[in-house]
Amino acid sequence: MERSPRVSPSEFLDRKLTRRFQTYDLDGNGHLDRADFDRARDNLAAEYGLAADDPRVARLGTLMTGLWEHLLSVADTDADQRISEQEYKRAFAAGLLETPENFDSVYQPFLEAVMAIADTDGDGALTAEDEVRWTRSLMALPEADAREVHRRLDTDGDGRIGVREMLSAIREYYFDDSPGSAGEFLLGPIPRG
Repeated sequence: MERSPRVSPSEFLDRKLTRRFQTYDLDGNGHLDRADFDRARDNLAAEYGLAADDPRVARLGTLMTGLWEHLLSVADTDADQRISEQEYKRAFAAGLLETPENFDSVYQPFLEAVMAIADTDGDGALTAEDEVRWTRSLMALPEADAREVHRRLDTDGDGRIGVREMLSAIREYYFDDSPGSAGEFLLGPIPRG
């Protein structure tokens, strides 16, 4: 089934996509490649002292490999086995990446896999310390940004956030163009236009 292209992303969404691209590009070379996704998985495992063959790490690795393969198949227009920021943004604008229709099926399993590692006390929610650890290791988010993300996502003020709050914020990040939403700061400050 062929998808109809979206309109070009707004300037605000374009800046959010730049930020998301930066959090994928762990080596900062301006391109996404398989190594960025492997490094993210390995960083998270190391942060929590988990072996590569731990079932939680294996599950996350499977999901990250699937994400990489999906990105490569829809965004790598020049077939060089890496994705530039412009390729990433074009694929999003064409409706080939995150869409409201596939959102939960893509993000919920990923967040549950992260939660299986980061939720060290097994209560189904993340503290600010948990947020700092997993976002630093998986996306190189600075501690101050991770703490602010946690504060903004903790909408009931109980000091904990769960998968539901994270899914809601990620949805806002991609699909809510109004500045000030909880999801706006999901990955730290949005680059200035």
